[in-house]
Amino acid sequence: MSSTVEPRLIGHHEGLFAVDKPSGWVAHAAMPDEAFDVLAWARTQGLPRDLAPINRLDRGTSGVLLYGDSPELRGHFGALFAAGKVRKDYFALVHGRARRKGTVKRPLPEGRTPKHAVTTWRRVEILGGFTLLSVHPQTGRKHQIRRHLQGIGHPIVGDDRYRPRRFRAVPAFPGRLWLHAAYLALPGGLRFESPTPHDLYEHLVTLRRGTAPD
Repeated sequence: MSSTVEPRLIGHHEGLFAVDKPSGWVAHAAMPDEAFDVLAWARTQGLPRDLAPINRLDRGTSGVLLYGDSPELRGHFGALFAAGKVRKDYFALVHGRARRKGTVKRPLPEGRTPKHAVTTWRRVEILGGFTLLSVHPQTGRKHQIRRHLQGIGHPIVGDDRYRPRRFRAVPAFPGRLWLHAAYLALPGGLRFESPTPHDLYEHLVTLRRGTAPD
């Protein structure tokens, strides 16, 4: 997978660094030949060499990603994420015409044990046979948003793992997972935002043109 967009630093505060991660990049490399590693990029920007990620985003997901420069700071904020005290808002384009709002409360397996998982969502816009959602995961299970939305019959556009039951062509498909971590708010007032990436914005424009009345 290739990416022509690089990460960018969107904020920092006392050892905490917020990065806007493009789709196609990983938070830190699991393999030595990883070409799109945000942590390696951070080191080329003169950021602290002992940075490590606090939260996680899938490779295909873009948006706000937090790093900390010490184990103590990462532990502190990691505990806030685990306790559900960090507000996380995503935009997702899904297959089908979703209801106005909803909540998914379905445990998700992590290892051998199902874990409590809650995701709320509200409809932003219907675009033909697709719906743009604002999604708020109240817990932080692996692939939580993707699994929960697929489970209610609205898989995310571009998700190769949690797919719709039947193939459906996506007009002007942007070639990526249509999931963006747009906003993150920490206790105490720290907030970080990532604007909608250009490829997703242009895709919305195209879909709106296709659904506009004559």
